Amino acid sequence: MQALATGGQQGYLRIATEEAFITPQVLDGYRRLVAQGYDDPGFESLWGFYSTSDADRPTFIRDGLLDMGAQRIAHMDAAGIDRAIIALTAPGTHVFDRDEAVALTIDANDQLAQACLAHPDRFVGMTAIAPQDPAFCAREIERGAAMGMKAVILNGHVRDEYTDDPKFWPIFEAAEALDQPIYLHPQGPSRHLIQPFLERGLDGAIFGFGVDTGLHLLRLIVMGVFDRFPKLKLVVGHGGEALPYWAFRLDYMHAAGIRSQRYPILQPLKLTISEYLRRNIYVTFSGMPWEPAVKFCRDTLGADRIMYAMDYPYQYQPQEVAAMDALALEPAEKKAFFQGNAEHVFNL
Repeated sequence: MQALATGGQQGYLRIATEEAFITPQVLDGYRRLVAQGYDDPGFESLWGFYSTSDADRPTFIRDGLLDMGAQRIAHMDAAGIDRAIIALTAPGTHVFDRDEAVALTIDANDQLAQACLAHPDRFVGMTAIAPQDPAFCAREIERGAAMGMKAVILNGHVRDEYTDDPKFWPIFEAAEALDQPIYLHPQGPSRHLIQPFLERGLDGAIFGFGVDTGLHLLRLIVMGVFDRFPKLKLVVGHGGEALPYWAFRLDYMHAAGIRSQRYPILQPLKLTISEYLRRNIYVTFSGMPWEPAVKFCRDTLGADRIMYAMDYPYQYQPQEVAAMDALALEPAEKKAFFQGNAEHVFNL
């Protein structure tokens, strides 16, 4: 297959909005936790394989995550990707004790910032955080913004805790104040959720990631995060983790639950769930290069809510970029999908 051209000859730049990296220090930490028998089935399923296997796929992924120079740019060029918005891969530093998590997070942000400075026309960084210490996260989001980071990466639950708990809300407060979007990225389902997925090999990207991330986002919505922080921008991948498809039923059943007072924890919100999806949420198509899904989300959420992503290096398939180039969208919508919406959301 002939490589697609970069540079915008097709009428738009291609900005990939969910691309991953890892530092050698974080990878070493994952390997140590695996060797020690870290008690997290989702982490063990993911990194017990990817950090140790010498098979072709995990080797390619490790090499791709670690390279922040010539190889990554060569792969972008081969796929026709002009810019990559890059974040520390899941589960980030969420699995470490607080002190180690903070140190690894600072170092990862420093390394990513340096790579972005070295390749300013190709790389854009997201600030990693250690939610074990929300006050540190608020400071690190500010530091990341000062270094040129354009978003914040939240790698799912934090040792089985979801960030709808108000103790984590300084993270959202800091991001809203700086107009920095938060990318809510999957990791393996929490240990309370994961066993039925593990039993059938469904815990990872095939299904478990999306279930856990969709649950996390719904928890944020129903606990009032977007009433408290109405200008907060949150990005989710993989076609919105199925929530746009569920929007009608989510609205109907949430309203019914409020009316019946079945769950005392649920209190009335200012908007419906689907209204928060259309106001606060942006959706990328990392790992979901499928025209029906793109069009459904466009029709459900709006053409200004959808963005291209590749999910490099986990799903590096250059032919998928060509498939997205061929989307049956109006030229202005296609330019917004590949370029304009990302420039707006990430303040590029």
